[in-house]
Amino acid sequence: MGRLGFLPEFNNSSKRQYPNDQFIRTYQADSSASVDDLWRKITDLTDLSWHPILASTNVPRGLVVKPGLIYQGFTRMIPIPIQIFVERVSPRELFSVRILVMPGLEEKVTYQVRSTVCGTCVSYSVTLRGWLSPLFWSLVRPCAAKVVRQLVQSVEQAVSGNLKPPKRSCLDL
Repeated sequence: MGRLGFLPEFNNSSKRQYPNDQFIRTYQADSSASVDDLWRKITDLTDLSWHPILASTNVPRGLVVKPGLIYQGFTRMIPIPIQIFVERVSPRELFSVRILVMPGLEEKVTYQVRSTVCGTCVSYSVTLRGWLSPLFWSLVRPCAAKVVRQLVQSVEQAVSGNLKPPKRSCLDL
């Protein structure tokens, strides 16, 4: 059957990719603190005073993080509970969680710690998926850029004994 000239032709083999339905960013910082000190701070889910996005969790003090752990967190932006699922844990190396904020938005966060010649390097990767990700990213981007820097500052201050009050986050009023 011949093709009609006025009808568009659809090709199923070339699916259109929407570049705005996924955002991936990685932030890094160097630290003079040890891998162990940074790892303890990242995996202490009860002390989020350094975190500019998360305010608190319902994790009991002393709980060791492991894959499969599901807990609730509360953001500084809106005080509603979000579900957080621990995907991967490689002690002293990698900590990855999936955050289910709301239907239409899923966030994956990965912390990596590695020893370097000059000290320790920490990276914080954020991946947002879903049709609400462009809107959410526009709200959370300024704070996401601060996460790894505030983590390093918090650990270095605690190690040096120079404990200062936590800085207000960019979303605190």
